[in-house]
Amino acid sequence: MTFDPVPERPAWARATRAVTIVGIVALSAVVVIGGASYLGRQVGQAIGSDDVGNAPVDVEPGQPVTVEIPSGSSGQDIGALLAAQGVVRSALEFEVAVRSVDAAQRLQAGTYDMVTLMDPADVVAMLVSGPGPAVFRVTVIEGLRVEEILAKLAEITDHDYSDFEEALLDGSVSTSLRELPEQRELRDWEGLLFPDTYEFSRNVGPEDILQRLASTMEQRVNSIDWTAWEELGYTVYQGMVVASMIETEVRVEEERPLVSSVIHNRLALGMALEIDATVLYALDTRDVGQFDRSVDSPYNTYATTSLPPTPIAAPGRASLAAAAAPAETEFLFYVLSDLEGNHAFARTLDEHNANVAKAREEGILP
Repeated sequence: MTFDPVPERPAWARATRAVTIVGIVALSAVVVIGGASYLGRQVGQAIGSDDVGNAPVDVEPGQPVTVEIPSGSSGQDIGALLAAQGVVRSALEFEVAVRSVDAAQRLQAGTYDMVTLMDPADVVAMLVSGPGPAVFRVTVIEGLRVEEILAKLAEITDHDYSDFEEALLDGSVSTSLRELPEQRELRDWEGLLFPDTYEFSRNVGPEDILQRLASTMEQRVNSIDWTAWEELGYTVYQGMVVASMIETEVRVEEERPLVSSVIHNRLALGMALEIDATVLYALDTRDVGQFDRSVDSPYNTYATTSLPPTPIAAPGRASLAAAAAPAETEFLFYVLSDLEGNHAFARTLDEHNANVAKAREEGILP
């Protein structure tokens, strides 16, 4: 098959076609630029100016931000809000991401935990999925007694103190750290709830909250090497008792292993531990003005050479570690030496009495 040759187009026609193509490209550019400018103006109007919504934000990336998207918010409203809080670089960037997946009608109101300078596509996906269940955080500090922990939980949740108490006593919460008696008292749970910061959903029950604290204590205790302590003939649970005394006696971090050494040394010599905090626990008070070393109680370490039957507070991991690995010293005594919580340690009673006299002279002790 043959084709007739196509005659060459005259030069004027070729020139006209080139001009036409250039014109079409230029017009397309105007349309794209004009469209973006229009979208930018629309977002700018949502936040009050043509510049604010389009101006990139200058924030440090990855910082946590809680964003509340009000019900009835338009995509433009949300973009302005996200840009204002630094979640996206600009409202325009967010609008483009919304349009690219046609998500304008699927964005959900609610409270979101985001971070600064997120990928706009990730933000859109999060808003389409909707907010997760409302959460709350609670911090249980070291050294609290079990009833103080329950009071804290009751204060910050919708559950009553009695709800938490019942969960501990009726078998709803378990622990592997000791065998609990069938007829339980609240004191049986002393020291078995780990002090930490926790996050829970608002609909969580009291038994689930407490089980989380109990399970976390199991994990922390089991992460400690108790070999040397057990070789002395003690149980891990008794190590927790020592840790609880360290927790209540120490305010200066570096002193934990030192106080632990005093306890270990006294136990080795069969001496009474004479820990003031155990006496206050026996008296069910924290008021040192009520201190009475003659109280008849197995928690009175002035009257017995044994360890208390349970911990006297919730120990943190540092105190647990100190209980298992004390400093190597010959110290048998310690006394408060300043108002910052430091102690003076002594090997002999004479040295200790001198430290006590000095503390009284300086007004540290009554």
